[in-house]
Amino acid sequence: MKPVVRKIALERMQILIDSAISNARKDPELSQRQAHLARRLSTRHNIRMPYDLRMVFCKKCKSFIAPGINSKIRLGRASVKSIRISCNFCGHTYRKIIPQ
Repeated sequence: MKPVVRKIALERMQILIDSAISNARKDPELSQRQAHLARRLSTRHNIRMPYDLRMVFCKKCKSFIAPGINSKIRLGRASVKSIRISCNFCGHTYRKIIPQ
């Protein structure tokens, strides 16, 4: 029973995040709600959210940030290549290292 519930929860989380990204520009409140529901699904069923779903949440304020819509994305110019993502809600900036 548990693997079936886990698979269904992962599918629903993916659907909710995809629709939140598509609705982010025209209805930001709906997209925040959909992302919140996806996060609640993962905590309720004790499932670790996959990396591609986790990266659309701010690491500080935990709000949904759609890339380029309510966050700034910049390329780092240091010797270590990275992408800097700034949340427009709390202003927190974090980096993702790009492998060489």
